[in-house]
Amino acid sequence: MRNLVVALGLACCVGTALTAAVGDGGRSPQQPTFRSGVDVVSFGVTVVDKKGGYLTDLREGDLEVYEDGQKQALRFFLPCVAQGGDGGGAAGPAAEAQLHLGALFDISGSMEEDIAFSRSAAIKFLRSLSEAHDFTLVDFDTEVRVARYSQAEFPRLVERIRSRKAQDAYTALWDALGVYLDGASLQDGRKILVLYTDGGDNASKIHFDELEDLLKASDVTVHAIGFLEHQPSSVKLEQRMRLTRITELTGGQAFFPTSMKDLDGAYQKVAAEIDAQYTLGYLSTNAKQDGTWRKVEIKVVRPGLKDVKVRTRQGYYAPLKEAPPVRK
Repeated sequence: MRNLVVALGLACCVGTALTAAVGDGGRSPQQPTFRSGVDVVSFGVTVVDKKGGYLTDLREGDLEVYEDGQKQALRFFLPCVAQGGDGGGAAGPAAEAQLHLGALFDISGSMEEDIAFSRSAAIKFLRSLSEAHDFTLVDFDTEVRVARYSQAEFPRLVERIRSRKAQDAYTALWDALGVYLDGASLQDGRKILVLYTDGGDNASKIHFDELEDLLKASDVTVHAIGFLEHQPSSVKLEQRMRLTRITELTGGQAFFPTSMKDLDGAYQKVAAEIDAQYTLGYLSTNAKQDGTWRKVEIKVVRPGLKDVKVRTRQGYYAPLKEAPPVRK
C-alpha cells in the first residue's frame, strides 16, 4: 500500500541539524520535514488481563474497531509472534509485517553521569531482538544524527553506540523524535522505538505540544528507558511525566531503572510486549480528507473475557487534501 503523505506544517522545525546516513555512509546535512503516512489505517495492539499477563491467543473475531464511535471492518489482522500460525486473519498488505527497531540515544551534557549505563542498556536490548529487519540509531545533543543498519551490519551499530560519549551540549530531544518519526513514516511493517534519555529538552525547534501531534499521527510504538537518578529534583517529576506521556500516546511504556537488575525486568516486559503485539488495519468509512483527529477505540469482544486492558495508540489524523492552486 502506498502511503499518502500528510504535511503537519511545523515551520518552527527549520534550523534543526540532521545528518542522514545509511549504513553510516554518505552523510549529508538536510532540513527535516515531518510527515505521517495514512492510507490503510494500521494499529499495533497488545491486550493484558487483570493480572498484567498478555493475551496471545486472540483471533480476528475477538477484536472490534470503532472510529469516532462508528464500527470499522478489518482489512487485515496479523497474529502476535507469541501465537504463531495465521491467527485466522485475512491475508493483506501487511501479511509479512517486518519489525523495524529504532533507538533514540541521548548524548547531551545532562547524560554525562548515565552515559555508560545507557550505552550498555541500548546494546543489551538490541542484541535481544534478532528478528528485527533493520535498526535505526538516532543519537543527539544539540544536533540530530541518524544512521540505519541492516541485520548484517549489526556489529557496526554496536561499535557506533560504544563510541558515543556525552557532549558538552544542549538537548534537542523533541527534534530527534520528530526526525525519527519522519523517517519511520516511509517504512511498512511494525515499528518500535526505544528512547534512552533523561527526558530533558532545552534546544529543540519544535514544542512539546507539536511533538504530541507528530506522535498521534505516527504508527510507531514508543518505549522509554528514563535515566532520572542524577537529575535535579526540580525537574525530575516533569521529565518523568513527559516520557510517560510520549509512550502512552503510542501504546508503549516508560521505565525508570536505577540498576542493571531493574533494566532486565524492563527489557523482559518490552520484549514480551513486542511478541504479544497484534497488527490490524482497516479502511476508514469516513472518506473526508480534512486532516482532523479521529479517535479510535479497540475492544475485546470474546465471550467470557473480562477486565482486560487494550494498549494501543489513541487514534490518528485523517489525510489532508491539498488545496488547489490559486489562479491569478
